[in-house]
Amino acid sequence: MKHTNQLIHESSPYLLQHAHNPVDWLPWGNDALARAKNEDKPILVSIGYAACHWCHVMERESFEDEVTANFMNQHFICIKIDREERPDLDHFFMDALQAISGNGGWPLNMFLTSDAKPFYGGTYFPPERVHNRPSWKEVLSQIHQAFQSRRKEIEEQAENLLSYLSKSNQATGFENTIYTDTSLFSMDQCQKAFETIMGISDKVHGGFGKAPKFPQTFTIQYLLRYYHFTGDKDAIQQAELSLKSMMRGGIYDQIGGGFCRYSTDATWLAPHFEKMTYDNALLLVCLSEAYQLNKDPEYKKVAVQTIDFMKREMMSADFGIYAALDADSEGEEGKYYTWAKKEFEEVLKDDAAVMANWFDITEEGNWEGVNIPRTNEDIEDWAQGQGLDIKTADKKIQNSINLLLAERQKRIRPGTDDKIILGWNALFNHALVKAALAFEEPQWLEIAEQNMKFLLKVFQGTEEYQWLHTYKNGIARYSAFLDDLSYLVQALITLYEPTGNLLYLEKARTILRYIQTNYIDENGTFFYYTPSFQKDVLVRKKDIYDGAMPSSNALMAWNLYKAGTLLGEDGWKRQSAQMLLTVREGVIKYPNSFGVWANLMLEMTQGTHEILVLGPEAHEKGTKLLTHYIPNKVVMLGTEIDDQYPLMQQKSLTADTLFYVCRDYTCQLPQKDPHEVLLKVLTK
Repeated sequence: MKHTNQLIHESSPYLLQHAHNPVDWLPWGNDALARAKNEDKPILVSIGYAACHWCHVMERESFEDEVTANFMNQHFICIKIDREERPDLDHFFMDALQAISGNGGWPLNMFLTSDAKPFYGGTYFPPERVHNRPSWKEVLSQIHQAFQSRRKEIEEQAENLLSYLSKSNQATGFENTIYTDTSLFSMDQCQKAFETIMGISDKVHGGFGKAPKFPQTFTIQYLLRYYHFTGDKDAIQQAELSLKSMMRGGIYDQIGGGFCRYSTDATWLAPHFEKMTYDNALLLVCLSEAYQLNKDPEYKKVAVQTIDFMKREMMSADFGIYAALDADSEGEEGKYYTWAKKEFEEVLKDDAAVMANWFDITEEGNWEGVNIPRTNEDIEDWAQGQGLDIKTADKKIQNSINLLLAERQKRIRPGTDDKIILGWNALFNHALVKAALAFEEPQWLEIAEQNMKFLLKVFQGTEEYQWLHTYKNGIARYSAFLDDLSYLVQALITLYEPTGNLLYLEKARTILRYIQTNYIDENGTFFYYTPSFQKDVLVRKKDIYDGAMPSSNALMAWNLYKAGTLLGEDGWKRQSAQMLLTVREGVIKYPNSFGVWANLMLEMTQGTHEILVLGPEAHEKGTKLLTHYIPNKVVMLGTEIDDQYPLMQQKSLTADTLFYVCRDYTCQLPQKDPHEVLLKVLTK
């Protein structure tokens, strides 16, 4: 039966990149699955994303090759999936691949039976055999032959794999002690987690483990908070070493601002050049918290540059945030971002020599014959070595950045993945609020409010699918996943605190109830990644571990704890503690995979300050309070009393603005002007 490539009708930039391949690609859906059954063919599912370098390589080498495409069309039903559009399917097939081979990555190529059960898979395959890696044509031929001659064996293998995946996703793999009280969490446990983190820390270049290196922002947050509560200088030193090594390395775009996904080397020089919204959001949170602790201006400089980059290159006219920028331009990875020394000199002229020293620009290049700009020292030390005062040095650097950026913008830009994902926008919204408070930049809070207005407008769906996942060209699609909604609730709670707008808090309450109805597991403790009414994924997964983004269950535990405190929902607080207790041993032994959980355990151990700012100047004085580093707190601001909220009960309005500091709704005497006294109480 003759097919044609059907991707031209899709909105995903990744799928559209493949819309003109000679492969007869179909999007995932009932039509494709029905064709596989009707034609009795195995299914090839190929998953990637628009910014994926090796996805582009495999497309050029294999999917654009007529001979290869003809074989695929003849013997397989070929389905393309954008992993960011359907992360639920990506999670399922990645679990299958890891069960089969022990590794994973993208492009993810998975072979399924005609009834959509996976039985074999791999990542990138070259067009010709290289060392022990078979070529893509060999894999296709072998799978086709096996499906013809060993069909029963393949189907049994698929059933066994599906059974394994179903069982492994039903359990968390940890203890299931019944929660009684927060005394089950202790500073001794937090210290053990800290010692584990320090044991795998790179004390020279920052970060954790060996190359390739990912930012691991949740672990850095834990170190900042552990230092705040204990005063352990090793914690703050490792956190700052990690942040500054990234800020000064090639993983950070020294010219245009913004962070790439990860570094391929231990020194943070050479990234894969794709820029994702979520990485920039998570690193912005760390920069904000680090700045609150020590007021280092380098953090503010990078935060400003990063937000400027996001506004300039990643923000739509209606304040939505695009997903990603590609790693490649003109078919070459990193071409947009790298410099030959001659080109560098032509742009900067008289300042080229001194700026080449600052940005590590050499004739031979610091990476594959070209240069990735990076800085290797404090500006104070560098300026002194160059015989410059700080003001002159800083002016030269900024002038050079402006000239280099203007020149770079004449190049062919990497492609923009301009779909807008609910969860990623929520992460950036949360980061904007944190940065607005830490750096006292109220215009960023205004952007966060505009972004939230956009999210609440376009991602609320029909009665059947009340919340949606991705938006492009005026259309929102796919039911929201747990990370979308858990990140959104976190953003709403964070945005509520400085604005005092109870609409945000009440929206958080509504969404949490929606999650409890549609995502809760059979034990009433954890949450599935997909809602109960979604039927096109074979196994419902529970997202427990942190990856590049926070575990949605970990953030649900945070949400239930914080919202439960603000709204007086004691059952939510108990569920949060039960969730944490269930994974407690994992948090202690593997904190790098449980960073969000570890931060929650640290807060439950220390206790949470419940702060009410009540009176005519509540917003002004409360916002000023929030500029300080108080990680273990919830805050309510109010000019009026609404006694449906437990923190406001039994309070009285006066002509003065009063600050109440409470634990378990038991409050100390209110303060009229608590700025110094209050901070001493809160930062002990």
